[in-house]
Amino acid sequence: MNAAEIHVEVAPELALFVPHARRAGSHPLAVDGVSTLGHVIESLGVPLTEVGTLVVDGVEVAVGHIPADGERVTVHPVGRPQPVPGAPLRFLLDVHLGTLARRLRLLGVDTAYESTDIGDPALAARSAAERRVLLSRDRGLLRRRELWAGAYVYSTSPDDQLHDVLARFAPALRPWTRCTACNGLLRPATKDEVAEQLKGGTQKSYDVFARCEECGRAYWKGAHHQQLEAIVARALAEFA
Repeated sequence: MNAAEIHVEVAPELALFVPHARRAGSHPLAVDGVSTLGHVIESLGVPLTEVGTLVVDGVEVAVGHIPADGERVTVHPVGRPQPVPGAPLRFLLDVHLGTLARRLRLLGVDTAYESTDIGDPALAARSAAERRVLLSRDRGLLRRRELWAGAYVYSTSPDDQLHDVLARFAPALRPWTRCTACNGLLRPATKDEVAEQLKGGTQKSYDVFARCEECGRAYWKGAHHQQLEAIVARALAEFA
């Protein structure tokens, strides 16, 4: 008896996940009559976090659909902006995305970040426990079943990474309200309250300060403020 065969076409936005020979047009794929369509798509290399709709012979189906011989499947990417129901929108980033984490925090987006490699099971478990969208470039991590929600970070450039996340999820932006070091909330502070963190020149030159309610770190408009202002201005101009 011949094995059942379906034909699968992957949208161009998802082409990087599949072998080069499958990146354009529809291609045959053997199926066993037992595995779900979601499992079949993952076996091609596409994380389900990146899949929007699955269409079989012109009809949208769920990932639990069992593909049958002769079906024609089209895999579409997630729509943008992508809704994340069931919890306030907040993120968890793995150890490789430190710059992106700091920039999201700069914009006031609730962003947890692991600066050490705690392992895939622990990251997925934290995503589920805190209902955070896990951002990663690790496809295997995004395939873990205990993950609450996740998204693949497509670029290695921090500028492009930030643009992609803002375009995909459209989080509310509240610049200058979070600590870029720990994600805690900032509040205005007097010079006396942060005096122990100020060097002589800073103490003489600045009068406006903020302090993190979690870690106590002090903030002021220092030497790098112009660079940070540019990041904030670009984000607000396009996504506010």
